[in-house]
Amino acid sequence: MRLPELWRSLYRVVVGVFWLYWASQKWGGVGWMKGIIQGAAAVNPIPGLHEFLAIVVAPNWYLAAVVQGIAETLVGLCLVLGLATRKAAAVGLLLALNLALVVAFEVSDPGFRWLYYLGVIVNAELIFSKPASLALGNYRSVPSWLRS
Repeated sequence: MRLPELWRSLYRVVVGVFWLYWASQKWGGVGWMKGIIQGAAAVNPIPGLHEFLAIVVAPNWYLAAVVQGIAETLVGLCLVLGLATRKAAAVGLLLALNLALVVAFEVSDPGFRWLYYLGVIVNAELIFSKPASLALGNYRSVPSWLRS
């Protein structure tokens, strides 16, 4: 295996572990997210998104938190295993955009917000790169919808 192939595989797996880490924070329960979700609705400065958060998401915070946790788990598993890599990366990009446009505004340090923005770039890169050779999606026995 060549170094670029190894790097792409490692990159994909590390991003998957990133999502599994954040998902694992929700596996024990999502009650701790209530304040964050409702607080995000109060401080978000983006017109339209602010109202959507306040009217739709904040009252349904539990459903939003559970869906976020499920999506993070699925994205993480798919990326680690190399299944539906580009599709998982696209969902990861949406999750990262959610964090960057919603949760990042609750952070008082603007420099810290860049960590959320970095997640957007990292996931976007996976959409445009190959899953590399160490991916289950490369096997012919895998259904076509699970291939990258």
